[in-house]
Amino acid sequence: MRPAHILLALAVVAIWGTNFVVIKIGLNHFPPFLFATLRFICSALPWLLFIKRPPVRVRWLVWYGVLLGAGQFGLLFYAMRADISPGLASLVVQMQVFFTIGLSVLFFRERVGLLPIAGMLLALCGLIVIAAHVDASVTVAGVAMVVAAGFFWAGANTVVKQAAREAHTSIDMLGFVVWSSVFAIPPLLLLSLLFEGTDAGWQAMQHARLGAWAAVLWQALGNTLFGFAAWSWLLTRHPAAIISPYALLIPLFGVGASSLLLNEPLPPWKIVAALLVLGGLSVTTAAPLLAKWSRSR
Repeated sequence: MRPAHILLALAVVAIWGTNFVVIKIGLNHFPPFLFATLRFICSALPWLLFIKRPPVRVRWLVWYGVLLGAGQFGLLFYAMRADISPGLASLVVQMQVFFTIGLSVLFFRERVGLLPIAGMLLALCGLIVIAAHVDASVTVAGVAMVVAAGFFWAGANTVVKQAAREAHTSIDMLGFVVWSSVFAIPPLLLLSLLFEGTDAGWQAMQHARLGAWAAVLWQALGNTLFGFAAWSWLLTRHPAAIISPYALLIPLFGVGASSLLLNEPLPPWKIVAALLVLGGLSVTTAAPLLAKWSRSR
């Protein structure tokens, strides 16, 4: 990879990792489901007026929007409101890697070797360490919701994979995200009305300061549109096995930013849990590379 491409990959994972701090800032001003609704409104409008809809069936845009919107970010935002810290959330949600593998085995009959299974078990040990230290700042409900968010993220990944298989070509992920964002709005808005009410949402928007709206725009422009567009651009120019490992840095940026900017404590058990989860992710990510190297010999 050229140095400029390496810097671009690092910029994307840094944005995705530090975004957990931005989420926490936004949650200080907006109820979680309303915050997620505003995020996807700004991800869809006005961009769908200028970006062409990708040539996929509408059903995949609907499923992706619902899974990513109400599923992943709805649960993630709700959990981060009071049940889990940004740093731990950035770590636990990476369980989506293992859910993605499991769903690929279920729906696409992909095979899983011993190394990915070992990686999953190693990461599971990290989750057990986290579960053993639940307290007022990290609850069982919070960990469960973020794990569920990871599952819905994996479901969204599976939808994209199926859509690409049907299209027999790569998909413009920027257009896919923009147009699917339309379908994330209705379920999130309904959840906001049911659980947060119209008064709380209206009051929050009336009294939100510039920093709160900046957090909403960053969710849409920085994290969603730039992040997905740049990542997809890199994937079209380099093998996925070269680009994907950079995603392992997301929890490091998340934990580091949360510690520096929000003074999130880093006791030894958090470091041990992070090493176990990241170790499991590393083993799982390295497995395809090792298998390819073994076949080439």
